[in-house]
Amino acid sequence: MIIKHFTDNDLYKFSVMLAIQKLYPWSYVKYAFTNRGKTQFPEGFAERMREEVAAMANLKLTKEEKKFVKTKCYFFDPVFVDFLEGFRYKPEEVTITQEGGELSVIIEGYWYRTVLWEVPLLAIISELYFQMTDNEPQQVEEKAIAKAKALKELKADYSEFGTRRRFSFEVQDKVVGALQAHSGEYFKGTSNIYLAMKYNTTPIGTMPHEWFMYHGAVFGYRSANIKGLDAWVRAYDGSLGIALTDTYTTESFFKSFSLKEAKLFDGVRHDSGDPLDFTDKAIEFYERNRIDPTSKTLVFSDSLNTELIQKIKKHVNGRIHDTYGIGTFFSNDVGVKPLNIVIKLTDVKAYKKDEQYLKAVKLSDVLGKHTGDEKEIALSKMTLGLD
Repeated sequence: MIIKHFTDNDLYKFSVMLAIQKLYPWSYVKYAFTNRGKTQFPEGFAERMREEVAAMANLKLTKEEKKFVKTKCYFFDPVFVDFLEGFRYKPEEVTITQEGGELSVIIEGYWYRTVLWEVPLLAIISELYFQMTDNEPQQVEEKAIAKAKALKELKADYSEFGTRRRFSFEVQDKVVGALQAHSGEYFKGTSNIYLAMKYNTTPIGTMPHEWFMYHGAVFGYRSANIKGLDAWVRAYDGSLGIALTDTYTTESFFKSFSLKEAKLFDGVRHDSGDPLDFTDKAIEFYERNRIDPTSKTLVFSDSLNTELIQKIKKHVNGRIHDTYGIGTFFSNDVGVKPLNIVIKLTDVKAYKKDEQYLKAVKLSDVLGKHTGDEKEIALSKMTLGLD
């Protein structure tokens, strides 16, 4: 069994789950797996994966996990924590098929439930692939220690974000332990709640792209960022205050980021496009609104390694607080080519009884990386006045 613990999942999936329950409990959605790297999966992969998914029905929040969540995730109300204790995965929400080397994974159900599937399913796909292709990880702890020391030398605040495309749980476990032991105060935590509990560190994460994708599909693309941010404030009253900027491009985000929200949110996250250009745009935005940039935080999380972090940190040059969420570079730098895979929201209904699904799409600051229905992507770009 690959997923052995209920909290072997990223914090942001639970944080958006609570927001959905509070605000959109009737919403019904679909997610789909996208194999960006065109990986060919071995014969029998789908059958093995279905077995892993079926086993997840037995997962439940333990007393130890509940105690940790109540202590560290202070922004979760007690009703939600009790709900998690009774939550059980429903494997029937996931449909897995395979034709030759092509893998298809579709998730469908109430949004407040299906939201938890994305990260563990991606972790299963990655780990199972490397199991079935007889790969063994190399130099796990040696590389992690070297990276931890390099980041400490750079004085870079950072967190581990590698659950989704890790080589295996065991590798991620060893990496988090090495990072904590060798970076001191600069290691701020991990997105993985179970590993945060194991190493007594902070679970890290706020909001995902799907939050804004839902608002764009239901309320329209011009109001998606405004609606999404306002709804987040209603759900969390100012906690979890890092805003994600690039669901419909960073240019569109900063046009709709109001003074009120800019003051309320602690900072913004970069997840696509040029990080140096993003830095300058963010600082210019805060200065234009008479907000001291040094009082805010930029979180960088796009395909980071130590060399890129060094470059970004030099460019930031103390003008704003910078911190880094590092994923695959930590959890799957073990001598294999990591899988380039995602699971994205594709269709939404405000209510299950609605006759038709609405298409959900994501734009990117990188050309060619838009996600979703092509016609809907074209509509969103036209609506937002994007080339």
